[in-house]
Amino acid sequence: MKPQITVLTLGVSDLGRALAFYRDGLGLPTKGIIGQEFEHGAVAFFDLSGGLKLALWAQADIAHDTGLPLQPVCPTAFTIGHNVARREEVAEVMEAAAQAGAQIVKPAQDTFWGGHAGYFRDPDGHLWEIVWNPHLLPPED
Repeated sequence: MKPQITVLTLGVSDLGRALAFYRDGLGLPTKGIIGQEFEHGAVAFFDLSGGLKLALWAQADIAHDTGLPLQPVCPTAFTIGHNVARREEVAEVMEAAAQAGAQIVKPAQDTFWGGHAGYFRDPDGHLWEIVWNPHLLPPED
């Protein structure tokens, strides 16, 4: 297996609501929901940097596809990190997420290792960490 990830899929309870949060609230580019002509196939893809895609797929459809029982989201099992180029951007992204309907879990603040970070949960409970790390190169646009 090559050390790469091409798609990160988040299971959501309401695909339309999740689409609005990520597209309209956070401004991520997408063509919207596709695959609606297939039972259990409706999905939304977002183009991220480096060729990575974020997919939103109904949790019930993931459960159907895998054969696993539907489970509640456990926000401490997995986080999504979003690095920013400037310290001030942490608060800016956190505010945009809150305005879009996210729950702020930990406001933007200095970290023990010299950075600045905060956490929010999207409407489905997925945990995002917004980070400015002075030890990393700024992220590509």
